[in-house]
Amino acid sequence: MKESKGFKETEIGLIPEDWEVVRLGEVAEITMGQSPPGDTYNTYGKGIPFLQGKAEFGNISPKHIKYTTKPLKIAKKGSVLISVRAPVGDVNIADMDYCIGRGLASLNLKNGINEFLFYSLLFFKHLIEKESYGSVFNAINKENLARLKIPLPPLEEQKAIADILSTVQNAIEKAEKVINATKQLKKSMMKHLFTYGAVVVDEIDKVKLKESEIGLIPEHWEVVRLGEVVDLDRGISWRKFEEGNKDNGHLIISIPNIKDGYIDFNSKYNHYLIKHIPKNKQIQLNDILFVGSSGSIENVGRNVFIENLPFEGIGFASFVFRARVKVNTVIPKFLYFMANSYWFNYKDYVRRSSDGKYNFQLTEFKSIKIPLPPLDEQQKIANILTTIDQKIQAEEKKKVALRSLFKTLLHQLMTGKIRVRHPS
Repeated sequence: MKESKGFKETEIGLIPEDWEVVRLGEVAEITMGQSPPGDTYNTYGKGIPFLQGKAEFGNISPKHIKYTTKPLKIAKKGSVLISVRAPVGDVNIADMDYCIGRGLASLNLKNGINEFLFYSLLFFKHLIEKESYGSVFNAINKENLARLKIPLPPLEEQKAIADILSTVQNAIEKAEKVINATKQLKKSMMKHLFTYGAVVVDEIDKVKLKESEIGLIPEHWEVVRLGEVVDLDRGISWRKFEEGNKDNGHLIISIPNIKDGYIDFNSKYNHYLIKHIPKNKQIQLNDILFVGSSGSIENVGRNVFIENLPFEGIGFASFVFRARVKVNTVIPKFLYFMANSYWFNYKDYVRRSSDGKYNFQLTEFKSIKIPLPPLDEQQKIANILTTIDQKIQAEEKKKVALRSLFKTLLHQLMTGKIRVRHPS
């Protein structure tokens, strides 16, 4: 077998010459989970936290829901938790003592760094899956786990690898917490802004409300029918022979292109039509696209605001509908935020067809009544919520970059292509 300088070929691939390949059972204590009696479970904190399987796994450590007063198998704080029933191979680190059910096992290195083992198993998950068995649901037993081969660097390097990877993962978790907190802030702000208008919380008692046909709204707001201020249109349909490709066709936006807060113009599900796309079936800046048909009722009404277009002439499919402001008394971005507030309940305008699909009823939707503030207040509301969205987007980009960095480092460190030492 060919060997690179400073590396040796092993059963699990090239690794540094000073690393070992060991069987998990030789270097770790393996404890298979066992579920306690069902009548000992509770959710009010009596006993010890209980994990049945990987359903409670987080990015690094679990988020438990249940407790048990009669634990049978304990995973000690700091041990590696591994899923031994479908899906096999997912791992977490116990941040406290847990009772573990039959869907999990706990691993403790006898003379090593458990955090390193966690990242090693994360990287070598494909080897764990090979050891699993079962015709319907995969599982892995203690014997399979014990014979699993993993690389084992010197203790000092294990510690250094674990420290680097945990630093990046902690940064990812921090970004996720910021994203979740900012989304919660946005939710609260939307309720406030679409109830009282663009006033600070301390001044809501100064806002005079009036009773309208749609409920209480600020006295200076009016009520309009959606169809009076917005054009609503379904997209284009086509036959198979009218499809082309990126080189000879026009891009058509369909449901898979509509993501959370943006359009994926480079989706692997892109459709291209060689036939002419009428102007009224093309999207423009400041349009709002909605999912108009889906097998899931929760998906219908999901929408996105068009803030940028890579080029002109992009169409939209018939299972998508478009809202386009047609009067100068409505700011499109304001309408987009309102369309995602409590004033819009899309389920009220959905009907289920014989094929099981949930379809949006545009004619009924056009007749709904919505509150409308003056233009300057619409702009203030849109600006406030746009600023919050920009914070969320910045953190999302940071999280994507950190995940990419983690993936690269995991590969480089676990194969020894990057060598590190823990500072003494």
